[in-house]
Amino acid sequence: MPDPQGFLRYERQLPKRRPVPVRIRDWREVYPSADDELIREQATRCMDCGVPFCHDGCPLGNRIPDWNDLVRTGRWEQAIEQLHATNNFPEFTGRLCPAPCEAACVLGIGAGSPVTIKQVEVEIINRAFDAGYVTPQPAPAPSGRTVAVVGSGPAGLAAAQQLARAGHAVTVYERDDELGGLLRYGIPDFKLEKRHIDRRLSQLEAEGVCFVTSCAVGVDITVEALRARYDAVLLACGALAGRDLPTTPGRDLPGIHLAMEHLVASNRLVAAKANSTPIDAAGRHVVIIGGGDTAADCLGVAHRQGAASVTQLDLYPLPPAERDEQRDPWPTWPWILRTYPAHEEGGERAFAVAVQQFVGTDRVRAVRVAEVTVQRVDGERVVTVVPGTERELPADLVLLAIGFDGTEEGPLLDQLALVRNPRGGIDAGPDWQTSQPGVFVAGDMHRGASLIVWAIAEGRAAAAAIHTYLGGAGRLPAPVDPGTEPFTVGR
Repeated sequence: MPDPQGFLRYERQLPKRRPVPVRIRDWREVYPSADDELIREQATRCMDCGVPFCHDGCPLGNRIPDWNDLVRTGRWEQAIEQLHATNNFPEFTGRLCPAPCEAACVLGIGAGSPVTIKQVEVEIINRAFDAGYVTPQPAPAPSGRTVAVVGSGPAGLAAAQQLARAGHAVTVYERDDELGGLLRYGIPDFKLEKRHIDRRLSQLEAEGVCFVTSCAVGVDITVEALRARYDAVLLACGALAGRDLPTTPGRDLPGIHLAMEHLVASNRLVAAKANSTPIDAAGRHVVIIGGGDTAADCLGVAHRQGAASVTQLDLYPLPPAERDEQRDPWPTWPWILRTYPAHEEGGERAFAVAVQQFVGTDRVRAVRVAEVTVQRVDGERVVTVVPGTERELPADLVLLAIGFDGTEEGPLLDQLALVRNPRGGIDAGPDWQTSQPGVFVAGDMHRGASLIVWAIAEGRAAAAAIHTYLGGAGRLPAPVDPGTEPFTVGR
C-alpha cells in the first residue's frame, strides 16, 4: 500500500545533472545515478490515488504504483520483477521516453508536480544490473519453429526476446554493422551510453537469440529466401525516412543535411567506428530546423563538437510553461515548453519562424527566415508569413530535424509488394500480419515514427500474435489492436 501522505512530505526532485562545463567536454550521460535516499523519497510521493491514471498514459501498461511502493520499502529485486513484467528494456525507456505516464500522474493535476516516474524506473534497472538480478531466461524446451526479425531496434529486440523465451529459434537481421537500430547510431551517448545496449544484447544472446549484422534484407538476402528459411517473419525496420525541405530555394547548397546524417556520423566517431566525421560543427555557425527531441540531440552534439554558435528554429509559437487546461485537460499530453539538458548548455531558440531561403554560392552561408502564424484549417496546417519580418541568420551548417516521413521505401517493400499508408507505416490486421501470409510488422514500421514505449509494446504484442500463428500456447502478452490510434507527442 503506497504512503498516502508521501507527496505532502517530499517535493518533486531530480538528481543534479553533471555541470555544463564538464559534460560538454565528453560524451557521457548527463544524469549521474541518484542515491537511494532521493529515489526512495521520490517513490514515496506516489500516492494512494485509487485510480492510477499513469497506467493510461503508458502504452506498456507499466505497473507504476506497484514498483514505486517496492522502491519505497527497499525491495529492489521485487521492483525489477514488476518492471520487467511489462517492459523488456527499462534502461532504454527510463532514459529516452518523454514520460507520458508523468503527464497522466494525479499529482500533475493543475500546477502540481508529478512523481518522477521515469527517474525511479531507470534507477530500478540500474540497481538490478549492478546486483545481478538481470539474468538470462532461456526457454525450457525448443518449439521447433523459426522466426526471422528484420531490424534490431526496440520493437525487434522486444519481439525477439519474447519469442525466444517461448522456445522459438529467433534470428535478428540488422543492416548496420552493430545492433541496436536507432538506439545505437541515432541517439547520442550523452542520452544513452551504448554499454546499456551491449549488456542487454548479451542477455538476449544467452537466451538463444541469433544475430546477423551488415545484412540488408532485400539486398544481401532476398525476402523470398528469408520466407523460405523461416516459419514467420517480423518486420521491425523503423521509420527512418527523414522529412526534407526540397522546394525551399537553396536546399541543394553544400552544408545542409538531414539531422540523422549528422547524428549517425557523430555516433560512429564516438564509437570509434570512424576516424572523423564528414559533418562537423566545430567552429561553425549552426542552424537547427525543428523543435523536438532530434533537434535537441543535434544541439547537444553541436555543443560537444565546438560550434561557434547554434540557433534552433521552431515553426510553432512559444508554448506555455504550464498545461492549459482548456486546451489540453489532464490527463492528456500537454503542449508546454520542454527544455532539454542540451538547451542549458547554450544556443538560441527562435519560435514562430519559418525558413524562406538558404543563402549562399559554393556553400550555405545564411538562412533567411520570417515570422509566421500557424493555423489548422479543416485539419490541414496553414502557415502564413508575417509581412516585413524577414531576416538572415548566419549559417554554414544547417541540420533539418523536422521529423520522419515513415519507413524507407526500397527493395524490402518492393519484394513484398507492400506500400506505406498515410502515416508512413505498413498496414496490418488485428493479428499484426501484413497482406503477406506469415509476414508481420511492428513498431515504427507499422505506426509511423512514434515513442520507444510504443515500439516495445508493439514488439511484445506482435510476438504474441506470431506465437499464436506458430501454434504456440503460453504466457505471452495478448495482442492488442494494431489499428489503435498512435499516441501523439507534441504537435
